[in-house]
Amino acid sequence: MQSVHKTVLLNETIDGLNITGDGSGQTVVDATFGGGGHSVLLCTRYPKLKVIALDQDKTAFAKASHKFENLNCNIKFINSNFRDLDKVLAKEEIQKVNGVLFDLGLSSDQLENSGRGFSFMKDEPLLMTMKENPLPEDVTAYDIVNTWSEENLATIIYGYGEERFSRRIAKAIVDARHQKKIETTFELVKVIEGSVPAAYRKGRINCATKTFQALRIAVNDELLALQDGLAKALDALDSKGRMSVISFHSLEDRIVKRFFRDKAKEEKLILINKKPIVGSKDEIKINPRSRSAKLRIIEKIENI
Repeated sequence: MQSVHKTVLLNETIDGLNITGDGSGQTVVDATFGGGGHSVLLCTRYPKLKVIALDQDKTAFAKASHKFENLNCNIKFINSNFRDLDKVLAKEEIQKVNGVLFDLGLSSDQLENSGRGFSFMKDEPLLMTMKENPLPEDVTAYDIVNTWSEENLATIIYGYGEERFSRRIAKAIVDARHQKKIETTFELVKVIEGSVPAAYRKGRINCATKTFQALRIAVNDELLALQDGLAKALDALDSKGRMSVISFHSLEDRIVKRFFRDKAKEEKLILINKKPIVGSKDEIKINPRSRSAKLRIIEKIENI
């Protein structure tokens, strides 16, 4: 199945990396390959650039491979989480890179085609793991929903989803699983709908949105992975190398903003844009997903 993902803030992200000439002698890490949109533009603009493309979802590369068929592209696909960026570069014998980009969150392919329960709009098994084939020891949304305590459920739903009805939802989940294991997305949605006020069920945002976000973040350890990835990306950057990061919700953006602010105070980087770049009205109209996107760009200071 081919990729249907529409890349957000595409030109702004690549422009921000400040790659020179045809890219000769320069290396960029696309830390979140996803639908391949950023890598395609990198290859198109800079035919001599070396691109290291990472994604922990192995299917991402197969779905987007058709986009590279007519490109003379020096790209290497590596199935890995960006929190292991240091290990990847060491294995590739790359000491420093000129750019790193992160496009955080879910791709449209994962929402629409993964079959792993990311979307509350489709009836799928409760997995929510970014991995195509999770190992027996990997935590899934099914495990969390059916085995975690009510208190822990409420904590992650509030902390990772910023859901104000977290305690109601957690209690409803525990009550429901006493009757029958919660196995699919639609079963979970039904539990959530039955636990929140009617006005909330009919609100602009689906009442399951924040709980699903919280479970996905918990399953994939996304926030700690982001902290690790940012630190390792900064270490990997050469002097005057750039990092572009797109975030889609406040928890991610808070981590990125704080990391960049703190490292700027330590004089390890400079902020290229002090306020995040957001999608234009035209882009938001074409791609509603870009409505919540925020792009932050930094440059590493020399001799660090």
